[in-house]
Amino acid sequence: MRRGDFYRVHKASSRDPKDSRVFMVVSRQVLIDSNFSTVVCAPIYSSHDGLSTEVEVGIEEGLKHASSIRCDELMSIPKSVLTHFVGALLPQRIKELDKALGFALELDNAS
Repeated sequence: MRRGDFYRVHKASSRDPKDSRVFMVVSRQVLIDSNFSTVVCAPIYSSHDGLSTEVEVGIEEGLKHASSIRCDELMSIPKSVLTHFVGALLPQRIKELDKALGFALELDNAS
């Protein structure tokens, strides 16, 4: 498991109307590689609202269609349910992800 990997998760949240949703791992690699049982993930939605906290992704990352990573909806998900690998964020897009996470968490270096 690597930061930027996409996984399909069945019913990650009881509030989500979908039976399954793709999530992307956003935790730092040292946590992912540790014995900690969960990682922080961002959900993927098929819509894109143009927010600074979203990153556009799509077929080139292994998804079925154009979508967006929603950094405003971070969740802690058990590593044990991240078993259905879908794809990975292109390496050159990691800076976009970091910037969107910075905006979502109001970090000083986001601007």
